[in-house]
Amino acid sequence: MLHLSKAGTSKVVNNRQVVWSMRFAQLFVLSFSLLTAALYVSLIPQYYKVLVGKCILQGCGNLVPAMPLPANGFSLEQFGLLFVLIDVLFTFVFYMTSAIVLWKGFREPMGLVAVVAMVSFGSTFPSLVMAASEGTGFAHYWFLGISMLSWVSLSLFLLLFPNGKFVPNWSRFVFVLIMIVDVMTLVYEGEMWEKFHIPAIFQLLWYGSSTLILIYSQVYRFRNRATAAERQQTKWVVYGASIGIIGFIGMSALFDPSLNDGTAMTYVYLNGVLNASLTAIPITLMFAVLRQRLWNIDPLVKRTLVYGSLSVCIVLIYTVIVFYLSRVFQTRDHYVASLLATAIVAAAFAPLKEWLQRQINRLMKGRHDDPYAVLLELGNQLIQPQDPDAMLHAVVRTVKDALRIPYTAIYTGIGGQTTLVAAAGSLLYEQHVLPIIHRGKEMGTLHIASRSAGEGFTAEDNKFLDVLLRQAGPIVENWHMTQGMKLLAQDLQESREKLVLAREEERLYIRNNLHDDLAPKLAALALNAATAQIYVEKQPKVAIEMLGDLRKVIRSTVEEIRTLVHDLRPPTLDELGLIGAIQERITLLSKPAVMLAGEKGAEVLDIQLYAPGPLPVLPAAVEVAVYRIATEALVNVVKHTNATSCTVRLELSETGQLQVEIRDNGADFAPLPVHPVAEGKSGIGLVSMRERAAELGGHCNIDRPAGGGTRVLAVIPLS
Repeated sequence: MLHLSKAGTSKVVNNRQVVWSMRFAQLFVLSFSLLTAALYVSLIPQYYKVLVGKCILQGCGNLVPAMPLPANGFSLEQFGLLFVLIDVLFTFVFYMTSAIVLWKGFREPMGLVAVVAMVSFGSTFPSLVMAASEGTGFAHYWFLGISMLSWVSLSLFLLLFPNGKFVPNWSRFVFVLIMIVDVMTLVYEGEMWEKFHIPAIFQLLWYGSSTLILIYSQVYRFRNRATAAERQQTKWVVYGASIGIIGFIGMSALFDPSLNDGTAMTYVYLNGVLNASLTAIPITLMFAVLRQRLWNIDPLVKRTLVYGSLSVCIVLIYTVIVFYLSRVFQTRDHYVASLLATAIVAAAFAPLKEWLQRQINRLMKGRHDDPYAVLLELGNQLIQPQDPDAMLHAVVRTVKDALRIPYTAIYTGIGGQTTLVAAAGSLLYEQHVLPIIHRGKEMGTLHIASRSAGEGFTAEDNKFLDVLLRQAGPIVENWHMTQGMKLLAQDLQESREKLVLAREEERLYIRNNLHDDLAPKLAALALNAATAQIYVEKQPKVAIEMLGDLRKVIRSTVEEIRTLVHDLRPPTLDELGLIGAIQERITLLSKPAVMLAGEKGAEVLDIQLYAPGPLPVLPAAVEVAVYRIATEALVNVVKHTNATSCTVRLELSETGQLQVEIRDNGADFAPLPVHPVAEGKSGIGLVSMRERAAELGGHCNIDRPAGGGTRVLAVIPLS
């Protein structure tokens, strides 16, 4: 036995409710359509009698104006038959399209709404049913209700089409307001505005704003919510509505008595053209609802624009020529002027049509139909002297302008990565990628964007792109070759510069090391020798002891010179570390300083080293730079100041930088500028301190603190 859960049972019940609701809606629409059509057909003889008996000669209020018959032409009965035929043909088109939609889209909710709208509008827009049903009771009120229902159903269709949802959501409240106004109009039999004494300007604002909201709903849905197929459906609806609205507005203006002679034949023409323009609505709406065989509307739009523009131009040309020639020949019947105007229009028709066709094509799709002319213009640009980058930009601009697309770009591989090398416009819609192939090798890709969301490219577009891609291949290859030559030349130049810089840096490095390492040692030796010389006669034992120390210093200096020659790096850094090496140098400089101070009776120079915390493992270049800066600064303190106190401080900052500060309380001395002095002059030590710090991304400043003396501060990043 089969058991269903509660959820399954609920789903089955809901499905049954949907099925029964759909069947009820189908039965209602079918019954409504048949009843309306039957009543419409029954009123046709009565409409003919009313036209012949009253409306044509005397008028029927706002429905049919009085129309005098022309002296030579159709009889009253023939005009009545013409007006009946025009209205019946108009309604027949609406009924036939409704029948096709009902037959093909019987299970489509939007199809049912479209049928109600087309049957209602097609029945009540002509004056037939209202003029013929007046005083008949049921038929009159039925078609009053149908008239109200036509605008309600048409508004509902535009707000729901094509997926059956209100977009945007607030449009449902607009529909409720439209329905309330139409129901009130029905209750007051079309005289609601007069009953409430509402000014005509408010009526115009209401109908204008509600129409704009319906249009906005379709535009918003097209741009933000619709799929590709739904956009194509919307194009059909907008196309038919545009033709209908333009025709309605244009022909309604011509109904003004000041713009026509008011005869019956004129109204026959005006009614015929007006009804013909409005029949575009049901035909295009039928195509939109039956989307299984949705045709491409773009060619139809182009032909409509071409022939519409052509008709307007021919009418204007004919009118101007006839008016001008009639003035020239001073004739009233305009026979000669009409003959000449007809000849001129016939001669101008073919070139004018061709020119309009070309302009409309370029307006909508660009110049895809003439690829060789585009290639000729592109070739004229490329023969001008310009670099390959400018050539690629010329190609993408040409494709963008020729096809009227929002975005074009060329990508190609550089260094194993795909890189954008030329672009024009902004990427708004879907992107299509086409390979650029030359000599059997893919040189890059052409990226193009659709003209609108969901829109593809036609066969003519693809033919144009195929022709242009064949010509773009050699241009991209030329760009690759030029780019490779540029990179090769750049690498060669960079290699040369690196060799020269490395050679000069090495020379400068050796020079600085000889000066910073050897010169202080020799200065210390000279200082020790001078001190020993003083003590030779006075205190021989002390002199002997100093000479022994001097011998040791000389040996160590020789060893350091050997080390400097071999690896250009102070050996004490490797043996004692940075702090130990600086401490040893302080010790070597302190002994002669103590002896000289005692000889001169001056205060002894006290040099202290402070390293608050253990230092991390430092790069070799950082150790050498810090050691050289510290020793050079200490030598300057001993040689150039009368300082009695000097502190050397090494510490890490919170930002990960090594700070070296050498500060004394001696006499001020003017530090040299940043740039080196002339060859052979003093001051090279101060310059080398700054350069050593700058080479590692740091800096070295020499200033005079407020308390006196001199401070050397070097900051070197450790990253």
